Amino acid sequence: MADHSKETEPTPSPPQLLERRLRQRQSTASVLKKKLKQSATCSIPRVRSTLIGFFPVVQWLPKYKLKEYVWGDVMSGLIIGIILVPQAIAYCLLAGVDPIYGLYTSFYANIIYFLMGTSRHVSVGIFSLMSLMVGQVVDREVFLAGFDLNDESAAFNSSLNLSNAAGQTVELMGMQCDKECYAICIAAALTFLAGVYQVLMAVFRLGFVSVYLSAPMLDGFATGASFTILTVQAKYLLGLKIPRHQGYGTVVVTWINIFSNIHKTNVCDLITSAICISILVAGKEIQERFKDRLKIPLPTELVVVAGATLASHYGELNSHYGTAVSGHIPTGFIPPQVPSFGLMPRVAMDAIPLAVISFAFTVSLSEMFAKKNGYTVRPNQEMLAIGFCNIIPSFFHSFTTSAALAKTMVKDSTGCQTQVSSVISALVVLLVLLFFAPYFHDLQKCVLACIIIVSLRGALRKYKNIPAMWRTNRNDAIVWLVAMSATALISIELGLLVGVVFAMMCVIYKTQNPKVSLLGQADDTELYEDLEEYANLTAPPRIKIVRFQAPLYYANKESFLKSLYKTVGVEPFLELTARRKADKVAKEMSVNGGGNGELGVGLVNRELDFHTIVLDCSAMPFIDSTGVATFNGLVKEYREIGIQVLLACCNTSLVDSLQKGQVFGKTDSDMSSMLFHSVHAATVHAGLSGTHRTDDSLV
Repeated sequence: MADHSKETEPTPSPPQLLERRLRQRQSTASVLKKKLKQSATCSIPRVRSTLIGFFPVVQWLPKYKLKEYVWGDVMSGLIIGIILVPQAIAYCLLAGVDPIYGLYTSFYANIIYFLMGTSRHVSVGIFSLMSLMVGQVVDREVFLAGFDLNDESAAFNSSLNLSNAAGQTVELMGMQCDKECYAICIAAALTFLAGVYQVLMAVFRLGFVSVYLSAPMLDGFATGASFTILTVQAKYLLGLKIPRHQGYGTVVVTWINIFSNIHKTNVCDLITSAICISILVAGKEIQERFKDRLKIPLPTELVVVAGATLASHYGELNSHYGTAVSGHIPTGFIPPQVPSFGLMPRVAMDAIPLAVISFAFTVSLSEMFAKKNGYTVRPNQEMLAIGFCNIIPSFFHSFTTSAALAKTMVKDSTGCQTQVSSVISALVVLLVLLFFAPYFHDLQKCVLACIIIVSLRGALRKYKNIPAMWRTNRNDAIVWLVAMSATALISIELGLLVGVVFAMMCVIYKTQNPKVSLLGQADDTELYEDLEEYANLTAPPRIKIVRFQAPLYYANKESFLKSLYKTVGVEPFLELTARRKADKVAKEMSVNGGGNGELGVGLVNRELDFHTIVLDCSAMPFIDSTGVATFNGLVKEYREIGIQVLLACCNTSLVDSLQKGQVFGKTDSDMSSMLFHSVHAATVHAGLSGTHRTDDSLV
């Protein structure tokens, strides 16, 4: 009877495997040959598509709906132009160049982005963070060239070859160049290189670089940079003549210098700053509180600039109280000039973070507002557009540009429909360049500093988000704090590097220490989940189902093994060692006691509480050669102590890697008995095979 029941016992059948499609991969040579042939093909349709791709304006401008779009574009363009003028002059304080160059930058950037951009709403032009990064490089190179950074008494010159007040010049590109000339030459060379880097990134499809700039890291970086900008501008609020610190720790050193020279505060500048900040903040608060009722933003900056300029001019504040003013801003355009190639090796490394940050802000803003307004943008074309917004203006004495969040939000809220608004903004700047620039001669620098500082309110307010961010995701909060602290306390460039590296280390740490779960079955269903996280789950008898929630690669191999051993409760090597010791003891007892070794057999073949480990690989996206070797060793070691290892829910790339590593044998002969498409299929197979092995042992 026993033998008859043994014969009728069901035996495990091999699971049904899905049939993989046969894919014939083309050789690398044939792929390259095909791509070269496509790129070398020239035809009228191809030229037309290339032209439309490079200049998107050719495609959308002929379809412009005049009656529907023109009012919103004109209003938006006028408002942005009015905001741009005072900001363009103000941000030159950050960039360390004359105010006229800020107007040039805003004018050319708007025109070029109109021709090449794919976003309808992004406002490209002068940006505080870019200006600060340019200014740090400019001040460093000006200082290394021997110019006095303390010299702020010289009036701004309209010519590029006049000597400064001190009479000091350097030879550059065959001409004598003074401090202001040298500063814009440095800025232009830096901008040209940043644009070239961005175009190269577009050509070689390197836009993926921006994915390493996570949102918490960028927010922390922007906040830290905003605090640096505030610090750099604080001296203008007080009318102190303190040179910008060169090197690390700008924030700390600058504040020490400010408090050391606080007794030299210019009372006139202090009073003017207090009045201007009060008006600007009040205007911003009114704008935010009544934004639903106000159809257009309040031109607070323009009102403050106009009022302060009139007060300074008729009150003769510069001559009576020694306040620092903008000085002469010429009208018209300076003849174009090729950026100095001799200066480029000095700033080649500085242009890299400029290029990456400028591109990241532009693409992220364009995608954000495109999604909001229901259209699409082309990130690669955006990179080309912002690249040429830097390359071409660098020949016209401009510095690095980027999309700006505040102005983009204003464009969106004032009815902007297309980039025609950028042309309107450029025309407003052009009017100032041609006619109104000299009227800003008596505008105090402290007023410009007030405009810059008040514009930082949004970034500085993000400190309030730290508690909520900490509750939502501590990892993101820590990344934000590290990026912000490094940027504010060390330097802008190192802050960016530290933020990126730290964010990547956090990701690596997560993959090195992933969660390992022991799974159980939900009632009699085919659903298996974490026993620690869900109630009403039952662990299958004598089967351990383990889920490793990370890729398996060289960096987390040890973590994987330790976690697996701890979860199942048996480490093969230790178990095998214990059995060998027990075998040795049993043999010694048998020899000394004269027995037949039956006790030794009982000690050696002690039965474990499980016979199968099922590895749920659904959360394992990839595996490297080290991981494959780990699987091979794992299967072999557990087999030696009588435990089989089954794999479930492997993706195709994982299966291919395991096959190449001969985890299923040299001819994949064990594949049908080791690999399963679901955890339930593996569990059923393990239960049947376990019963079969138990019956065999009983016979």
